[in-house]
Amino acid sequence: MRSIMFPAALGLALAAPALADPDPADWPSVLAEARGQTVYWHAWGGATATNDFIRWAGDAVEDRFGVRVEHVKLADTADAVSRVLAEKTAGRDAGGAVDLIWINGANFAAMKQAGLLFGPWAEDLPNWAFVDVEGKPAVTADFTVPTEGLEAPWAMAQVVFYHDTARLPDPPRTMPALLDWAAANPGRFTYPQPPDFLGTTFLKQALYGLVDDPAVLQQPAEAVDYAAVTAPLWAFLDDLTPHLWRQGRAWPQTGPRQLQLMADGEIDLAISFSPGEASTAIANGQLPDTVRTYVLDGGTIGNASFVAIPYNATAKAGAMVLADFLLSPEAQARAQDPGVLGYGTVLAMEKLSPEDRARFEALELGIATLSPDQLGPALPEPHPSWMTRIEADWQARFGVAR
Repeated sequence: MRSIMFPAALGLALAAPALADPDPADWPSVLAEARGQTVYWHAWGGATATNDFIRWAGDAVEDRFGVRVEHVKLADTADAVSRVLAEKTAGRDAGGAVDLIWINGANFAAMKQAGLLFGPWAEDLPNWAFVDVEGKPAVTADFTVPTEGLEAPWAMAQVVFYHDTARLPDPPRTMPALLDWAAANPGRFTYPQPPDFLGTTFLKQALYGLVDDPAVLQQPAEAVDYAAVTAPLWAFLDDLTPHLWRQGRAWPQTGPRQLQLMADGEIDLAISFSPGEASTAIANGQLPDTVRTYVLDGGTIGNASFVAIPYNATAKAGAMVLADFLLSPEAQARAQDPGVLGYGTVLAMEKLSPEDRARFEALELGIATLSPDQLGPALPEPHPSWMTRIEADWQARFGVAR
């Protein structure tokens, strides 16, 4: 996932809201305005299960609220951000082509700074009342950047690793142990190629496991001695890369491609940002039922997935209706079902009705899914500047044929 760098001057200009912008606090008016609108939801389209869930949500919103949803499938979120930026530069402050973006991290931070987002609106959604703000602080701070109602969460994620116990019964649980194991088992591990979001996440997780003081990652990268902090990461990757799949001369382009390598028996260990992904893949027949999930000693990075509305979106009301539906107990329980997506919920069970709690209690999370206690507390995402810097440095060091 690329992040967009904006001209400095643009970051100082805040867009003036259109006069007719819908008021999320007046929900009946939002519903009335939304009926008949088409929402162009720009979202990653690299996994069949995700695409199927988006299609299901779109069908439900159209049936119940008269809002049509078009999934604009992205290979990279930055493509949608670039489109909004281009419209801003051209003075197209209304009637934009992008109504909703699945976004987080550096792209959200850049759009917020540049005044390219509509809102605040998220905390006025009816289903916001069920969000676990207290237990899941990531729903209100995206990579340390306060969301301030400019985006709505719809899924929780935490880094896990999965392995086939038939081939690897005792996987490495620290980054130094991973290096030792890879050296003894060359070609049996890889990670998606940055700037793929999951590949960059592996770099951040490795940095967490190697840095002396992880608290430094909560500061902007330019506020600390970046070279000194990241030196252990580059030394680790220099040693690890020759032992990767295809000797580190090629990488899978996406998480699903990495999963396929596991299914084909080419690798024994893989990274995921979805604790339920392995169980979902087992349920779908993509992985054998001997695959299991684990977390590293010391914890793993967690975050929330969000949707945001550009400042010049055409269907702001429809986009809010869709975002609110994604927060509904019905949609959240479906997303957590390992037979569908296996995502974590952003809702607090104690805030739900008995009937809605029952939706979650009835779920069989799958044989490869860790319990919340086994997952442990999630490590906070580093400041978005770390993602931008290490991603660019990785591409300069490893991203070309060698």
